[in-house]
Formats: sequence, structure tokens, C-alpha cells
Amino acid sequence: MKVKSLQLAQLVDEPPTGDEWLHEQKFDGYRIVAGKDGDHARLLSRRFNDWTPQFPTVADAVRALPCESAMLDGEVCVVMPDGRTSFQALQNAFGKRDRNVVYYVFDLLSLDGEDLMKLPLEQRKQKLAKLVGKKKGVIHYSDHVIGNGAAFFELACKKGLEGIVSKRRDRPYSPGRGSSWVKTKCWLRQELVIGGYTDPEGSRSGIGALLVGYYEGNALRYAGKVGTGFSMKVLDQLIRALAPLEIAKSPFDPEPKRAWTGAGRHWVTPRLVAEVTFGEWTDDGRLRHPVFQGLRADKPAKDIVRERAAHLDR
Repeated sequence: MKVKSLQLAQLVDEPPTGDEWLHEQKFDGYRIVAGKDGDHARLLSRRFNDWTPQFPTVADAVRALPCESAMLDGEVCVVMPDGRTSFQALQNAFGKRDRNVVYYVFDLLSLDGEDLMKLPLEQRKQKLAKLVGKKKGVIHYSDHVIGNGAAFFELACKKGLEGIVSKRRDRPYSPGRGSSWVKTKCWLRQELVIGGYTDPEGSRSGIGALLVGYYEGNALRYAGKVGTGFSMKVLDQLIRALAPLEIAKSPFDPEPKRAWTGAGRHWVTPRLVAEVTFGEWTDDGRLRHPVFQGLRADKPAKDIVRERAAHLDR
């Protein structure tokens, strides 16, 4: 069985109401489709690149599932001591047998040759829970609540989680972004393209801040500077990745009005994608209080657009 694209969640301002919805925790990691075929396991990224070597413990766990074949949908994460998932910590787990790496599974697309995508979500999750079990090893079943979306969202925010994902219980798996899966965020989070950086000041090394933006058609729109959220190790990694990409002309259209003169500013080929949390968008399209979370290796720069909330028709 082959899946050409994944089902994606649409951003909304508040969780939907009604018992036709179930609600899950929103995880902070990499979306991964896992396939088992006999003694073989394969992990595919959101772009369907082979990421099996990146998460060897997950591949081992998928290989050990009590079935002949299966295809699961979920998110690979690193779990911190307080129970939250951390995208930053996940960056350091690539290719390692890290005991903190877990695979949260929330959907089952096929099992022992049977295509399950046309079944209602609730039936798929019942089969998934039976397959992976409730015992928490590397593979964790992503549990849910039915109804009470507002209360579940409030609890998630109090616990410091990123947000929740709400899904129609009665719908089939529908690849693409539609209205049967929606996400509500406790704080704003956005992938952005790196189009430049500034030199460090004082005792800081590497870079001062990232200059980031998003695509609107073929134009890269400037969204502001990201100057916090970096460890010393990350600052060193960023300068080594960005320095070879330096170009003479700004990739932003239009070029940012605020000027950085001389050696204080560097433009780069817009190839790398950063994940950023922030307070809000300003009226002129800038990020307020952005914090760097990590580089995204699973999303090409040209796919990065400004994510906007969209209300559901209820």
C-alpha cells in the first residue's frame, strides 16, 4: 500500500465543539509514517524521504509489532523529564539510540494487507490501540478525549503543551489539509525561511540574529529577526551552515526597510528552514518576541508560507 500524501490539520482559533470530535495532544516533533513488511521496517518523513537511519530505535520497535504488515501515522519526539515533547532536544537524537526518543502513533492506515483508510477514524484508532497496546515502550499510543474540546485545550495550555489536534471521529483518512482535522495552538509557532543573519555582538559567537521570512507566491516576504533561543552549540552550527550560502543581494521582496550596514548583515540563499515560536504577528507582518526552536530538515524552503487561522463552518 502506498500513500501519496498525509492528512494534515488546518489551524483554527479555538477547538470545535460537539461530541462528533475527538481531541489529541499536539506533539512537538517530526511527522513520520512507519511501515512494516515482514522483518523489514521503514520510516518515511512528511516528504516521503527515507528516515529509517535517523531513528533506529523506532525502526526496531516497528519491526517488532505483532503483525505481518502495517502502516502507521504518528510523530517521533523526544520526551523531557516533565513529560513535554521538545523539538530542540530531538535535533540531538538524529541517528542515535536515544532512550528518550518515542513514536507517538495516532493513526493506522493498513494492517496485514487490509486498507483501513476508508474506515472512520474511531475504528482505525481502536485497531491501532489493540496493535500497539497500552504499555509504553518506544511506541506510544496517542490517546484522546471525546468532546469537551475547550476544556481539553485549556488543560493542555496549563501544562505548557503546544496545543491540541481535533479530529472528526466518523471520517475516513483524507490526504491533504481539510476541515476534518484541525489544530489549536496555545502559542503561535511557524516554520520560516532563513534569508540572512547579523553578526554577533559582545561575547556572543556565531551569529547575532536570523533574518527570516515566508513565501507569498514566488516572493520571499520578510518577517523579522530571531535573536533568542540559541545555545552556544547551535550558534556554531548555524554559522557553519549559513556562511557557505552567503550572497550579495537580499533574497527578500521587498528588501527590509530597516538597514544593517557594513559587515553587520549577511544575506544568504534561502535554503534553510527554522522553526520559531512567537507571541503574535504585528500589523505590518512582523514576528513579536520570536524564539528559535530548531532547523527543520523535513520541509523545503519553497513550501513555507504564513500559516493563518481559519474558522470552521459549524
